[in-house]
Amino acid sequence: MSDKNYLQWPFFDEQHRQLQAQVNAWASEHIDQSPHLDVDASCRQLVKQLADAGWLRHAIAGVSYGAKTEVIDTRAICLLRETLAQYSGLADFAFAMQGLGTGAISLFGTVQQKQSYLPKVAQGELIAAFALSEPDAGSDVAAMQCSASLVKDVEGDYYEITGEKTWISNGGIADFYVVFVRTGEAPGARGISALIVDAQTDGLEIAERIKVIAPHPLARLRFNRCRVPVSQRIGEAGQGFKVAMATLDVFRTSVAAAALGFARRAMDEALHRATTRKMFGQTLADFQITQSKLAQMATQIDSAALLVYRAAWLRDQGQRVTKEAAMAKLTATENAQQVIDAALQMFGGMGVMSEVPVERLYREIRALRIYEGASEVQQLIIARELLKDFVQ
Repeated sequence: MSDKNYLQWPFFDEQHRQLQAQVNAWASEHIDQSPHLDVDASCRQLVKQLADAGWLRHAIAGVSYGAKTEVIDTRAICLLRETLAQYSGLADFAFAMQGLGTGAISLFGTVQQKQSYLPKVAQGELIAAFALSEPDAGSDVAAMQCSASLVKDVEGDYYEITGEKTWISNGGIADFYVVFVRTGEAPGARGISALIVDAQTDGLEIAERIKVIAPHPLARLRFNRCRVPVSQRIGEAGQGFKVAMATLDVFRTSVAAAALGFARRAMDEALHRATTRKMFGQTLADFQITQSKLAQMATQIDSAALLVYRAAWLRDQGQRVTKEAAMAKLTATENAQQVIDAALQMFGGMGVMSEVPVERLYREIRALRIYEGASEVQQLIIARELLKDFVQ
């Protein structure tokens, strides 16, 4: 399997090295790599498996709420995603969404919110979702139109939500959604709030299930005067953009780690193919053109890994990592696409056969260059941060 020498880099503590070895051993024994005929059921099963093994304890924060650590260990999150992704894109997805869907609660939630949701997420009893994107507001969060009006009532104040969210992972199977809505405290990004909406809340419906090339639970949500108590708001009113960006700063780096996992699996597949495929009286690996491609792939993987774990390490030191996380995601996802494409090419016609590992990886990686900020958006973020630092 993949080269593990990177675990000796100074970014990691001994506990991280042990974690990677443990999750790798567990995944090799427990993750079913066969095609998922019922994606919803498979996802629910994976959440339960991950919970039973204790891996979901890393996805939340606060030992008293069932977490492994008091604060989210970004390097642990990344190692888990990288390793799970080498075995199954859906297993990586199931883990990641439990973290992304509760990240705002872990970072900004009240004690009551944390008590109500975090332990059950860690135990696999609740499935979480993060609802930010809209039909006309994906990368441009400030263009959000889904709104919530504050209503004061003798029985308790509440928000009434109207509008839609789309491209929502775990949509249709989630037990609750962290939903970002326009509450109007100020124009643009300063007038957005974050609300926890339980799936059974009146006025919330699954308007459409969305099918994509690498299947996972995905949906468009519709809110029709959906009432949510003010106690379900995460953080202060009008601070939702801050909540969303802080959450993404954690999990954007982990997206890069998942891409790294896909690339490492592709490299393994390519090496096996190159050393066993006979051509013209020798193996594919004997050709200089193959060796050149393998060298490029290995270099792309290591360069991505350095950026991924730099960003994760910096965040674990308490530093702001908006630029570094964007660099990691941009490089890891773009490099993984190239590594996987090169691996598939080595398989020739077999590479495009349905459910061959490299074909599955080819479908899995494509979405990572888009979600949680497309590659072009990452470039804008990096440039914006550079210019801001230069002006200061």
